Amino acid sequence: MASQLLETSGGQAQANTPAPPGGKGNIGWRALPFLALAQFMVVLDGTIVNLALPRLQLEMGISDSTRSWVVTAYALVFGAFLLLGGRISDFWGRKRTFITASAGFAAASLIGGLAQQPWELIGARALQGIFAALLAPAALALLTVAFPGGKDRGTAFAIFGSISGVGAAAGVLLGGFLTEFVSWRWCFFVNVPIAVFALIGVWILVGESKAGGSTKYDWPGVVLAALGLGSLVYGFANAEHGWGAVESWGFIAAGALLLVLFVAVERKVQNPLLPLRVATERNRAAAFLASFLAGAVLIGGILFINFYLQIVLGFAPFAAGIASLPMTVVLIVTAGVAAKNLPRLGAKVPSAVGPVFMAAAMLWLTQVTPDGTYAVNMLPALILMGIGLGLVFVPMQNLALFGVDKDDAGVASALVNASQQIGGSLGIALFSAIAAATTAAATTTAAGGGPLAALTSGYSMVFLWAAGVAVLITPLALLLIRIDRKSFSGTSDTPHVHLG
Repeated sequence: MASQLLETSGGQAQANTPAPPGGKGNIGWRALPFLALAQFMVVLDGTIVNLALPRLQLEMGISDSTRSWVVTAYALVFGAFLLLGGRISDFWGRKRTFITASAGFAAASLIGGLAQQPWELIGARALQGIFAALLAPAALALLTVAFPGGKDRGTAFAIFGSISGVGAAAGVLLGGFLTEFVSWRWCFFVNVPIAVFALIGVWILVGESKAGGSTKYDWPGVVLAALGLGSLVYGFANAEHGWGAVESWGFIAAGALLLVLFVAVERKVQNPLLPLRVATERNRAAAFLASFLAGAVLIGGILFINFYLQIVLGFAPFAAGIASLPMTVVLIVTAGVAAKNLPRLGAKVPSAVGPVFMAAAMLWLTQVTPDGTYAVNMLPALILMGIGLGLVFVPMQNLALFGVDKDDAGVASALVNASQQIGGSLGIALFSAIAAATTAAATTTAAGGGPLAALTSGYSMVFLWAAGVAVLITPLALLLIRIDRKSFSGTSDTPHVHLG
């Protein structure tokens, strides 16, 4: 099939005798680092500014209520437009979309690094989110075309899937280093060479592929999805002013209604933005729900871990990044072990066990105190979190694309990324509101113990909620995942799903 062909390094399509998909000699293996690098970059940018926030806020005069939007603007726009990005990738061409999005992401990052006003910075973050919404599904869809089946597909997807956790954790370390020793602006500038490098690699190595059939866009679905998700996140973000305020519950209710309408529209239109067959297959649904909840814990939880390290324990930005390094190292090791054993473990075991470690990490963090120590209060939790994330993220990408029609590869890959980013933006908004309310209550009590004690009370409550969110993934994995181990690992010629 012409759409599945990869180009030679000289750029000529192998039209007559394509290499076996996913084979060791196949160009897919050479393209994988560039595709993974793009995924690494878009996930990295979800957390790279976290450690820069205190210094960035001071230099640019950003208020506490606006501060979280430096993170949320990226995650919200990314999540809201990922489904459209997936469809553009399918219809316009996955390679073309990847190249355009890489160039756009580099330009948006340059604008963010040069920003002089808060609105310029937040606008640049939103612009990054738009191009990330094009880039992420294009990268994963190209990977799907390059590795359509077999054992190598499982290996490639395990590598790609682990990038989600590694990128988010590495963003903390890199953001701390750049903020401490160069400038917080380099948290943006660093994307330019990464994007250009990924662009060149894909330009040279990867051939074009598109979906067949009708290529009409579902614009009502686009509008309803974007407005619904935007209203929902905005409502949670305003909850720090009180859940009874119309700015909170009004937007949350409006967002929920718009998303219900979105589902109704998708059931009726001929060319839906989100074909419900993609989202409702039970194994893929487990991956999407797990991605949503894990995103809330990862992106939202890490933000408050960094606040505790810098504001309460007094760590400098780079020291805080180094302090988070054990989570990254453990995640990489766990992901490698899990990927190697996926044919034996299947999808259900790591997806169900990983969240238990994540929840245990968050519960450990509920014991933080103003006079706590890194070794006692933080290190054990970071190790547990690394184990949990490594187990969850490895099977997620593969499971999300199991059995998906080639024409739906872009939208399916978009949905798993959208789930994580939407979960992250909602997690930040919800956790920020919880922290603000708990901190305010602790400040007004006679036994508050001062500002740091009040802040720590807020962080502790956030970690408790994050533990509750994480543990929800386990029963979902146990109840929904029915794909057997051989089919999941690509060792079975005929996919088989357990029905009981």
